[in-house]
Amino acid sequence: MVPIKKKKITLLNRLDDLDKKAETGVLSKAERDLKHFLNERLAELHREEELKWYQRAKVKHLFEGDANTKYYHLLANGRHRNSRIFQLEDGNGIITGDAQLKEHITRFYKNMFGPSEESTVVLDESQTEDIPQVLELESEFLVAPFSQEEVREAIFQMNHNKAP
Repeated sequence: MVPIKKKKITLLNRLDDLDKKAETGVLSKAERDLKHFLNERLAELHREEELKWYQRAKVKHLFEGDANTKYYHLLANGRHRNSRIFQLEDGNGIITGDAQLKEHITRFYKNMFGPSEESTVVLDESQTEDIPQVLELESEFLVAPFSQEEVREAIFQMNHNKAP
């Protein structure tokens, strides 16, 4: 069995020869068909190579990913280092340590999203004349139970291999 790399080199050389011939003259129908076939075969080889490396990566992760190996610990620690905050720089200095970081982050988001001390917005719920209201017929349609056909149609509109 010839490796993919050698097949690709052979195809690329043949395509290069056809390209050089096309620059100096007109290709015959057979040569154009051959060039088209070679391009398609090259695309197939690229896809096969991509799948091969994808599968090799999965195999390595499956074999070594869950075992108590150096590979597993490098993966786990790498994820931990990427997702962990070790220090923050504030206007007053650098904050380190888990307790200080937790306190600073909590205070920051409470100030950002916490309740405002004063609000000047007043809503008058009695004024609804300018707001369009749902009609009785629309209300019945909105609260009607789902039919089996509606559910089936909604499910079959979803993309495959996607979360609903």
